[in-house]
Formats: sequence, C-alpha cells, structure tokens
Amino acid sequence: MNKKLSNGVLMPMIGIGTFLVADGESAYDTVKTALEVGYRHIDTAQMYKNEQSVGDAIRDSGIPRKEIFITTKHKGHQSLPTMKKLFQESLSKLQTDYVDLYLIHWPNHDKKVNQQTWAFFESLYQEKKVRAIGVSNFQRHHLIDLMETAKIKPMVDQVELHPGLSQVPLQAYLEKEGIAIESYGPLMKGGVFEGIWGEGLGEIARKHNATIPQVIVSWGM
Repeated sequence: MNKKLSNGVLMPMIGIGTFLVADGESAYDTVKTALEVGYRHIDTAQMYKNEQSVGDAIRDSGIPRKEIFITTKHKGHQSLPTMKKLFQESLSKLQTDYVDLYLIHWPNHDKKVNQQTWAFFESLYQEKKVRAIGVSNFQRHHLIDLMETAKIKPMVDQVELHPGLSQVPLQAYLEKEGIAIESYGPLMKGGVFEGIWGEGLGEIARKHNATIPQVIVSWGM
C-alpha cells in the first residue's frame, strides 16, 4: 500500500525505522530481515550513525534498488559546503546515487536557517538527486515560516503520531497544504506493549479479532 505524494512519487505506507539500532550487525540484520519479509521502505538518518550498515543490507538483499524506498535525514544546519558533504556521505554509505526521500531532521529555532537549509534541499530535488523532499518534527509555525521563501513545498512532514499524540491541528494544516504526514513511533515508543492504554484498545482489538498493535497501525493509516 502506497501514499502518493504531491509530486506523484509513491511512498510505501509501512516502513522499518532504524532509530537506536546500532551500526554493524544489529542494523544490518534488522534491515536485511525486514526486506526478506516484505518491507520496501527503509528509514534511517545521519544522526543514527547506521547508514553504512543499512546500505550494506540493501546491497546484499538482492532486491533491485528501484523497488526499495530509502528515507534518510539531514542532521543539522551547517554551511552549504558541509550540507553538500553530508549528503554525499549519505549516498556513499547507502551505496546509491539517489535518495527517495530526504528530510530536515529537526527545525532550527531560527527560521532563516531553516529557509537556507530548505533552499539546499530544493537544489537537490531540481538536480534529481532526491525523488522527494520534506521535513521532520516541524509544527505549523515552522512550515509557515519555511514557505515564506520556499519555491517547492515540502512533500512530507514526519512527526511522532499515534493515539496518544494525535496532532489534530497539525494534521488539518498539512491536509490543507497537500503535505503528507508520516508517523514515527506509531506504537507509542513501546508503550503499547506496556499496556498503558488499558482496556480501551484491548476491547477494540477483541471486537475486530486483532492485536492492539494492529489496531494502532490501522488507526495511523
């Protein structure tokens, strides 16, 4: 199942995230196994420091590159030469000549810095080094500031989203602007497995002959 982004790119709606997955054997095995069981959207980031192992797993999977959707994230707000260097390092580690989705990982408190970073992202998109560009952890005011100077509207905003943090005002704004919302932490960062939502979700799960994680993932889609 895919989500069509505003530029027509199809993004798989279910993906595997690699936050807190250590570089090396852990990241390699996680991604390799995910691909073997059918995942086609792999999410990593420069901050995670595991792009090399993610790239190794994708390479060794034997799956054609065009069938895998790779998301990675720019880790900071640096000078233009540094931003170019970081992007090239990501390509090298991931062993690809393009990224499907490139995100600004976190907003800066200074809107001008965000705007400058976004201008670099726009150049990558225009040069066809990325298939789609977006942001992560941006709220409405960050996006409004960004679009004061943007020539290309973000295609995705990746935020923490689950029944315990429904982000209703942000969701409404993104829908109005045609920006896809993408969830991280959909299982409440493991909270769902600790039973913090008690009988409410359990009752829904029993009614539909499903597990609580299945109910939450369905809610998110």
